[in-house]
Amino acid sequence: MSDLINSASLRLREVIMEALGALVAEEKIPAEPLPPFNIEIPADKSHGDFAANTAMVCAKTLRMPPRKIAELICEKLSLEGTIFERAEVAGPGFLNFFLSRKWFSDVVRNVLDEGENYGKTDLGKGKRVLVEFVSANPTGPMHIGNARGGAIGDCLASVLQWAGYHAEREFYVNDAGNQIEKFGKSLSLRYMQLCSEKGQQLIYEYRDDTEKLCSEIYAKSGEGEDFEMPEDVYLGTDIIEHAANYYHDHIFELQELSEEERRKALVDYALPINIAGLERDLKKYRIVYDNWFRESTVHEKNETKKVVDKLMEAGKAYEQDGAIWFRATEYGLDKDFVLRRSNGLYTYIVPDIAYHYDKLVTRNFDKAINVLGADHHGYVPRLKAALTALGVDANKLDVVLMQMVMLVRNGEVVKLSKRSGKAITLVTLLDEIPIDAARFFFNLREANSQFEFDLDLAIEKSSQNPVYYVQYAHARICSLLRNLSEEGVAIPETADLDLLDNPREIELIRHLASLPREIDMAAKSYDPSKITKYSIDLATLFHRFYDACSVKNAENEQLRDARILLCVAVRQTLRNALEILNIDRPEKM
Repeated sequence: MSDLINSASLRLREVIMEALGALVAEEKIPAEPLPPFNIEIPADKSHGDFAANTAMVCAKTLRMPPRKIAELICEKLSLEGTIFERAEVAGPGFLNFFLSRKWFSDVVRNVLDEGENYGKTDLGKGKRVLVEFVSANPTGPMHIGNARGGAIGDCLASVLQWAGYHAEREFYVNDAGNQIEKFGKSLSLRYMQLCSEKGQQLIYEYRDDTEKLCSEIYAKSGEGEDFEMPEDVYLGTDIIEHAANYYHDHIFELQELSEEERRKALVDYALPINIAGLERDLKKYRIVYDNWFRESTVHEKNETKKVVDKLMEAGKAYEQDGAIWFRATEYGLDKDFVLRRSNGLYTYIVPDIAYHYDKLVTRNFDKAINVLGADHHGYVPRLKAALTALGVDANKLDVVLMQMVMLVRNGEVVKLSKRSGKAITLVTLLDEIPIDAARFFFNLREANSQFEFDLDLAIEKSSQNPVYYVQYAHARICSLLRNLSEEGVAIPETADLDLLDNPREIELIRHLASLPREIDMAAKSYDPSKITKYSIDLATLFHRFYDACSVKNAENEQLRDARILLCVAVRQTLRNALEILNIDRPEKM
């Protein structure tokens, strides 16, 4: 696995340091410890392929004008035998370096040699990373925020794997606590409504149409006592559907039971259906988790009590008015917070503390990354403070906070599905637009930026649709190679790649070389949108090259063969980038 840009940068640093050493030896500059300098890739390629600010940062130490230092360095640079062709001094003292043609040929060969592994790096060195994302409440369907979180989390795990980490995907199933109590209460109320006289009338009337039955009960929920629901319950039609399906199978079986027994029976029936539905819908979205971690296991192992006891023993928590409080102010927070209420019940954050202790201590992951909604910004410092108090390095927990998504159709914000007229969920979204578009669009922007998802654009088959544009570049190359094959022109095993010196070719090859670097940057910043942007830029550069440099009708066979291999390298790189995003690579469009 090679990163030719990184290799070039490291070699350039060596060349500059050797020049500085020679200047010291000749006593042209004093032997002083020099500050670190940067080597960057200029946005304007007329300024070179690499630029160094060595002279600028050393001016104070060496007590010389930056340009004079740069000129001295330039005189002593030994570029013979390196991948650099020449260097020049620019402006007040920047050093600009230009790569040789051989380097660009090596890039193409490198892509072809590494094939499906091109772009992979060893940044992570096999460190174990756990990426937790979506973790939707299992009491109802997944919403649009979950759809964005799913695409970001899944692609982030993929980026980390390509960067050399051992990354696992995890879904945290909230199958305990207040939401499950609320779920049970909601199911019980709807079940008893079905057992009522008016409920029986509707069951008889819509005996062959459960969906219509649920819609009617939902519509009547505000019209009278028989179907009215309190505020502290779930009101969705999915709750009515669960209750109706249970009733159809068991009739009045639960009517005479205690409220507690009835709720338990209904939760035991409905919750596994919901969790299986979450797994099924996420698989449709091409997300497969390594682990489904249930909150109930934390309670079953009594981990909540163990965590609170540890904090009490360490003096990091205290009892007041029958409740147990965490000393959050000792960790820079505004106020202490409750861990266990005076009624003996733990607050919602305690199972989460125990869960993250399990991630970082019991299972010993090197890093835990959570993809959460922006509304969790106040929750994260609390969690990190508690982990620190437990002796855990809170820097091992990183959180990607994700902003809201606005769905737009015809320039207007929409909240309802075009087909069902109901709130748009992950499932209804994937009924309306291709999976490729959903995954690509949700990764078009950084997670912390608000995003307008254009539903019309997502289904458009034009260059305006970014995922279509990228896939078309891949299909265009496949079509070109197919047509050449039909004309008896095979993909050559070798070619004189030094012939690729057109500015469009150079620009394209330079971008090919940057994939490993982009993967590392995406892994470091937890930002898979860098890969979608890279893909769009690569497609753009290929289309420009293809329009300016004929492959089929090249000036001679040698140039044609070199361009064919360049096209193959671009196709491979596009494939790899789209594989990271888990997006199809069509060969025909």
